[in-house]
Amino acid sequence: MPTFAVILPAAGKSSRFRDAYYKKPFVPLEGRPVWLHAAEKFTNRNDVKQTLLVIAPEDRETVQSKLGANAALLGIELVDGGTERADSVAAALARVSAEIEYVAVHDAARPCLAEEWIDAVFAAAAKTGAALLALPISGTVKRAGSDQVVQETLSRDGLWEAQTPQVFRRQLLVDAYARRGKEAATDDAQLVERLGHKVTIVPGSPMNLKITTKEDLRLATAVLKVLPRPKLAGPAHPFGDDNLWR
Repeated sequence: MPTFAVILPAAGKSSRFRDAYYKKPFVPLEGRPVWLHAAEKFTNRNDVKQTLLVIAPEDRETVQSKLGANAALLGIELVDGGTERADSVAAALARVSAEIEYVAVHDAARPCLAEEWIDAVFAAAAKTGAALLALPISGTVKRAGSDQVVQETLSRDGLWEAQTPQVFRRQLLVDAYARRGKEAATDDAQLVERLGHKVTIVPGSPMNLKITTKEDLRLATAVLKVLPRPKLAGPAHPFGDDNLWR
């Protein structure tokens, strides 16, 4: 059985979420923080041997006081992130055991996962070395200028919206990050693409949504009601209360 590590970036500023108390990975969702809904889909899998939650250094004291003991029970390692998302993933990647064969990067603010989607993208990565969940673009795509005036209508043929998990052979991702330079990348797959390695698309689901705004949180609440609930081996609520950021 291939072995996987899972990196959950949660070190962002959450500026678009616009909440005075919570960053979006830590906001309560159906009784548990958003990030835990994501993490629990991986921690009980036999093929996942390491799970790393990347947090902002300024949040470490608060998160450690609320999460420290339970993180050990859940087998989740806390990693200090960097200024940019890529810096955070790189910091976690440096902590992945050399014995791990594959690394999955999954947004901590993407809580609505189904086991079958993880199975599919893990299997594709094990076969090809690099795979991600994605959705085909179904709407009409417009390119506009800074004045919000349409410049052109683009063909949506062959266009996909990337999701996570994005899964890679560990050494491939290590090499991609080692050569990333200063050029920005919007996701991990883009760094791997720059090496010339093909990345396989696995069809995802509109339910695999990412929390960005308060409206997304309401949608996630509805989606969780129709997804199978995983059986937790550890505590159901590692933060102990809903006032982590208050």
